[in-house]
Formats: sequence, structure tokens, C-alpha cells
Amino acid sequence: MKVLQRASASRYGLATAYLLAAALLAAAPLFTSDFRLNLLAKFLAFAIAAVGLDLLWGYTGILSLGHGVFFGLGGYAMAMHLKLQASGGKLPDFMEWSGLSKLPWFWTLFQSFGMSVILGIAIPSLVALFLGYFTFRNRIRGVYFTILTQALVVISVTLITGQQAFTGGTNGITGYGELFGYSLAAPEMKIALYYVTAAVLVVVLLLSRFLVKSRFGKVLRAVRDGENRVRFLGYNPAKFQMAVFVLSAAFSGIAGMLFVLHVGIISPSMMGIVPSIEMVLWVAIGGRGTLIGAALGALLMNGAKSVFSETYPEIWLFFMGALFIVTTVFLPRGIVGLVADGWHRLRLLGRRRKGVPEHERSRYSAV
Repeated sequence: MKVLQRASASRYGLATAYLLAAALLAAAPLFTSDFRLNLLAKFLAFAIAAVGLDLLWGYTGILSLGHGVFFGLGGYAMAMHLKLQASGGKLPDFMEWSGLSKLPWFWTLFQSFGMSVILGIAIPSLVALFLGYFTFRNRIRGVYFTILTQALVVISVTLITGQQAFTGGTNGITGYGELFGYSLAAPEMKIALYYVTAAVLVVVLLLSRFLVKSRFGKVLRAVRDGENRVRFLGYNPAKFQMAVFVLSAAFSGIAGMLFVLHVGIISPSMMGIVPSIEMVLWVAIGGRGTLIGAALGALLMNGAKSVFSETYPEIWLFFMGALFIVTTVFLPRGIVGLVADGWHRLRLLGRRRKGVPEHERSRYSAV
């Protein structure tokens, strides 16, 4: 009974921490400037992508270095809609410069906001399904899968960069500033988009937590720890791997759409290898296999990048490099793992002072 009470207390403490974090996010517009609020909203969009990657890497053991592609595809879907609205029914400027006289057929699909949102989720999901179908069914794993995801990045960036007339080339798509007739730069619009992004992040976290606690999540962890044993038990690991890969890509697509609304630009550089590697670093630094750690890692690392680049514009990359090295070498379980270990030691120390028997401490530790 005591063990159950302590476990309940632990869950209560975790729930309290979540509620406190949600309260801070809700109150952020009250004590931050418009510029800082826009930065925070952008970081929240990054956190959504990080949670999706954590589902794939942290719980299934599949390392992807191509999630920047899914992020960028979602961003392009939203940017194409905003560009069409800004053009007022005319041909976008970069198409005129490239000699086009008619809007390409696939651009017409993005004239509706609702359809653009659907496509911003569906296109990354379909690309992930296509790649996952041929790799997971053929049992391509580990570093080979990682290399394939990097190849996906190279192919996607080369294709988008080379199609200047249809994608804007290296400049990407920009030159828009309204959504539903309201300026994206207006303070009220920035606050509204911030709350939308924060709400989406909360929904993504809750959905992800529900999945990892369900039977589906248990199978994912089993696949991560022993794929052959899962296959022996009658499950098809490829189906679960494809499902979580598609879901992870969908989350990244949603993050990309929200990112465009906050930043006002999307370009091939935002879906390259460097952004994909940064997403992996966010998850590793925050805490792989924790969900909340992935979101926290995205927020903290992008916040640190912003502070260091403003304070030390000439040497800020050295600070970021040192931070990455220290965290990955000395904190293998990430920031969340460090906090959890410290909290666990404090509670055990408190129980020792109260004279709790050793067997009770070990039972408590297991919980």
C-alpha cells in the first residue's frame, strides 16, 4: 500500500510540473515583448517536430536524419497558400520572372487554407510511408536506414533548388504577410498564433504520451529492444515501424506549417541536413525516450542559440559546440535524465534519514 501511495505521489508531482509548464506558456504573452514571443512561438514549433522524432528514435530505436524534409514539406504547403493569397489571383512574382504564364496545376490545390493544412500533413506522411514501406519491409535497419534518410534530404533539396519556376529555387517562398485577411505582423495575430502553436504542442504531447502508454507503445519499445523476439511473438515489426514513422513525419509537417506562419519564409536550407541533425541533438540533449525532454531540448537549445548569438556574435558557435559536447558526453540520458536522477537521489537520501529499511528503499526505487 505504501509503495502504491509513493507511486501516486510521484505521478502527482509529475502532473504538477506539467501544469506549471502549461501555466508559464499561457502567461508568456503577458511578460514578453512581441519579438521574444515570436521567437518562443518558433521554438514551440520546433518542439513539435522534436516530439515526433522522439517517438521514432527514442521509443522505436530508429534514427532518422531526414526529418528536415518533412518539416520543409509542411512549410512549403503553408507558404504556397499564403503566396497565392498575397498574389491576389495573379501569378506569383518568381514564376513571372522565370517565364511562366500559367499557374501550375499542383499549385491550385493550395488555394484553400483547409486543403493546404491537409496537404501539409498528408504529403510528409505519404513520403514517409513510401520510404518506410520499402525499407522496413526489407528489414533495412540501423546506419543503412539513416543513410537513406540523408539521401532523401539531398534529393529533396536538389529537386526544390533546381525547380526555380515552381518552388522559388534557393530563395524559397516569401513575400506574404496575411492570413484570413489579417496581417501576420499584427501583435494580436502573433499572440493568437502563439496560443495555437502552444495548444498544438500540448495536444501532440498528450497524444504521444497516450500512444507510448498503450499497447502500441509497448510493442514499439519491444521492437526497439528485440525486434526478432517481437516477430517470434507473432507481430509484424514493419507495420509498427511504418506507422510511427508516418506519425512522426506528420508531426514534423505540422511544425513546418506553424513555423512558416511565425517566420514568413521557407527555403530549401530549412529542410537540409543541418536542420535534420539539429533535431536529433534536441532530442538527445533533452532526453531521448521521454517526450517532454525532446520538447524541452528544442526550447532550451534554440533559446541558448538565440542568447549566445546576440551576446557573443563572433564566437557563439563555439559556445554551442561546447554545450553539445558537454551534454552528450556527461549527460547520456539528457537533461530530463539528470533531473530525474537527482530527484531520485534526494528522495532516497530523505528516506535514509528517516530510517527506512533497505528493502523498503529498494522497493521504492523500483517504482
